[in-house]
Formats: sequence, structure tokens, C-alpha cells
Amino acid sequence: MLSQLLTVTFDAQNAARLAQFWADLLGREVVEDAGGALLPGEGGQLGLRFAPSHTAKVGPNRMHLHLTSASLADQQHTVATALKLGASHLDVGQRPEEGHIVLADPEGNEFCVIEPGNAFLAGCGLLGELACDGTREVGIFWSEALGWPLVWDQNQETAIQSPQGGTKVAWGGPPVGPKEARNRQHFDLTAEGDQQAQVDRLVALGATPLEIGEDGTVVLADPDGNEFCVRGH
Repeated sequence: MLSQLLTVTFDAQNAARLAQFWADLLGREVVEDAGGALLPGEGGQLGLRFAPSHTAKVGPNRMHLHLTSASLADQQHTVATALKLGASHLDVGQRPEEGHIVLADPEGNEFCVIEPGNAFLAGCGLLGELACDGTREVGIFWSEALGWPLVWDQNQETAIQSPQGGTKVAWGGPPVGPKEARNRQHFDLTAEGDQQAQVDRLVALGATPLEIGEDGTVVLADPDGNEFCVRGH
């Protein structure tokens, strides 16, 4: 089986600095591991890893984080804290009447601080959602791959959530922009037990094998072509 703990890895020019930014913003501790600087998640919260990379960010990411707010004052506090830590405001065409606030972290990765009262993210914790570009097919794939139930499946939009609760992972449906280069963010999965058996299961569900790293990590692509890694336990 695959570990129920899901981690998203960010390529980073300065992995230590970016990990510390997110640790300070989310109230987590940085743990060094072989893949970079890790911010473990608890209680279904998504883990974040920051890996050193010289790849430059080109265009919007295919996934971005949504932070929740308990009140307007809490939202304003989160935004002020993020800006103090090195974030910046970002204009992605949002309208003034929209309640969420769009920011970029110190390396330009987009994220949103969601307004209070968002029923969909109620009870999900501070890191409420990972919002992804993607088709319904890829949402179904990840539901089956992780064993996480679909908590939203309407109008080609899908979302899944760990049985423990915590961070939701959502895909916005078509149109999905063309993929022009390797993604700078990807899922990292840990195989509990037989790594090859889990790889074979994922391929049977629709993944495509890409390569095997020097450390034995297997790189696959999901049905939308997004790279992800399966590591041995």
C-alpha cells in the first residue's frame, strides 16, 4: 500500500529559505531529509518538501496552496505575516469583490489566503487545499491511487481528501493548459512494503513510467502528464 501521508515537493532556488518561510507561516518545524527540507503534515494535513533546484519558474504553477481563515482579522493577520516573511501581492486577474487574497511566496509560487466562511474548506485546517489544474480523469486516478474518497465530483471538477480529514486536493477541470516543461512541484509518495508492486498498481491505474533515480526512486506521470515519485519505505 501507499503511505496515507502525502507530500508535495517544490523545486527551490534556495530550499532552506523557502522551507523556513512556509514553516513560519504554517507554524511547523523544518526536518532535513534526503529529499530536501521537509515540513511534515499531521492529521491529514499535506506535507511540504523543498528540494534544491536550478530550474527557473516559467509561468504559473499547475498547483497552488489555499490557506484558510477563521475571521477577517485572522485573514488579515495571515496576509500581514506572509508579507513580513517575504511574500508579495500577486495579480492573477482576481476581481475586487472576491474575498480571497492572492500572494506569491519568496520564489514566486502562487498561494491564496481564503476568506472566512468558506464551507468547502471548513474543518480542513490552516493548509486547507491544494488546488490543481487537471482533468476529472486525473482526480479519479488520484482517488484510486491513494485510496482517498472523492469529496467533490461536479462539472468535471473533482476533489479528494484523506479519510483522516485535513487538506483537500482539488482539480479544476478543463481547459488544462499545455504542459511545456517538467513541473516544479510534484507529489512524493512512499510505498509501504513492496515498492515495485505499488508502481505496477499505479501503472495499471493509468500512470506512465518515466525513469528510476540513482536512489531507487521511481518517477511516473499521472494521466495528465504530471510527474510524481514513488519512494521505497
